[in-house]
Amino acid sequence: MISVVSLLLVLALSMLVIRIGAVAFSMTGLSEEVASFQALSAFSGAGFTTEEAEAVLKDPARRRVATLLIRLGAVGMASSIATLLLSFVGAGAATPERLLVLGLGGLALFALAQSRAFSRILTPLIGRVLARYTTLELRDYADLLHLRDDYRIVEVDIREHTWLAEGAIGELDLPGEGVLILGVVRGDGDYVGAPPPELRLRPGDLLVLYGRNNRLHELARRAPGDHATQREARAEHLRNYREQTRQRDEKGET
Repeated sequence: MISVVSLLLVLALSMLVIRIGAVAFSMTGLSEEVASFQALSAFSGAGFTTEEAEAVLKDPARRRVATLLIRLGAVGMASSIATLLLSFVGAGAATPERLLVLGLGGLALFALAQSRAFSRILTPLIGRVLARYTTLELRDYADLLHLRDDYRIVEVDIREHTWLAEGAIGELDLPGEGVLILGVVRGDGDYVGAPPPELRLRPGDLLVLYGRNNRLHELARRAPGDHATQREARAEHLRNYREQTRQRDEKGET
């Protein structure tokens, strides 16, 4: 029975290490979803070759986190296999009691890992510990840009004969609709960050946009010459701004 408890303890520690790794990745600027996936990938040694993985390797802080996760993952896998063999190899080892304890323990750990309440308690605690005892810089862009609310960052392809391909960035006046162009990936792969108003868009370019979710989806589908929708979008953005200003004034904010 001791070997079964030891296996559950190893699994619990492995899950905790993965969670710590995910929080550490998020502190370097990765989104929560990407950070969780990369932490699991590094710990398990899966080694997925993706652009996200390349972004991890290019950053020194992320590379240190990934290296530690890989090393701990190798130890964790070896320990899990060893304790599993001790639990179920040998005469009378695989008893119903041990199977029951292992099954219930595994379900409990899985439920705990999926618990949002537990995550809300554990994640800030890990973040504070890492911020205090490591050199990782906390940059939670999801909170900074309110990406957990109604705001999003999306990539929109510019195709021929679409509204976004009608002229220069300044002529589109997307800020008037509450949408910012963070960057443009040209058709040849060059990236233009914070593009100037005179930059002309071409079919094959990729726009990196920030704004409200519904407006971004509408922009991607807008037909050429649909100026009525553009005017309505500007009016909606102005109404939202005035409403937010009114609410701040009622709260006594400046």
